[in-house]
Amino acid sequence: MRIQGWFVRGLLAGLLGAEPVAADQVQIPAQKDNTLYQDAGGALSNGAGGYLFCGQTQAFGTRRGLIAFDVAGSIPPGSTIQNAVLTLYMSRTISGPQPVGLHPVLADWGEGTSDATGPEGDGAPAEPGDATWLHTFFATDFWSAAGGDFAAQTSAVQSVDGEAAYSWGSTAEMVADVQSWLDNPAGNFGWLLLGDEAVMPSAKRFNSRQHADGATQPLLTVDFLPPIAVELLEFEAELP
Repeated sequence: MRIQGWFVRGLLAGLLGAEPVAADQVQIPAQKDNTLYQDAGGALSNGAGGYLFCGQTQAFGTRRGLIAFDVAGSIPPGSTIQNAVLTLYMSRTISGPQPVGLHPVLADWGEGTSDATGPEGDGAPAEPGDATWLHTFFATDFWSAAGGDFAAQTSAVQSVDGEAAYSWGSTAEMVADVQSWLDNPAGNFGWLLLGDEAVMPSAKRFNSRQHADGATQPLLTVDFLPPIAVELLEFEAELP
C-alpha cells in the first residue's frame, strides 16, 4: 500500500508540532580575542585586556582586532546555519563614523596573559602565546605577512560611530564562515576586525570577552537547523 505524502506530512507535523523545521538559536560568547598592535618588533599585545581595537590611531600606528567563537562546541554537528550576527560594544573612539569589516582569519593565533593598562590603546608587552603584529603565537610562530593573515574578501561591514552596541550580519558570507567552522573546527580561526586604515584617525575600541560588564562582551548569535530538521526537509522534498 502506497502512503500518501500528505499523510506523512500530517504525521510529522503531529509528532513535531506545527513548525517541524523551525530553526534553533544559540548565543555564543567569544572563545578568544586579541589586538594586533602595529610594532616593528612584534612585542605588543593585549590578550587578557578588557578591550580590542581596530583602525588607525592618531600617532601610534594601526590596530587590528581578532575574535573567535567555539561554533562546533555550541551547535550540533550536521546542522545547517541559517543566520549569523556578531554583536560588539564600541566603548571609545577618536573618530566619527567609520567602516569596520570582518575578514576570516587564515591561520591560528593566540590569546596570552598580556594585559594593557589605562584605555589600553598602547597595548602591553607580549606574553608567551600572544598574537602580535608579527606573531601568531609569541614568540615562536609567525604570520606569513606582518599584520596578520586574513581573507581579502569582507564577510560583513558595519559603520561604527559613537559609543553603542553594533551588529554585523546576517550576510551570506558570515553564514558560510560559521558553517565552515562548524563542519571543520580545525579551520576555525575567527574574524579579523579591519578599520579604515587609509584615514587617520579611524580607531575604534570594543569591549572584549574579559570586560567586567558581561552584557557588553562580544556575542555571536546563530540560527540553525539541527540535523533532524535537515533530514526531515530532505525527506519531505522526496515525497510525492
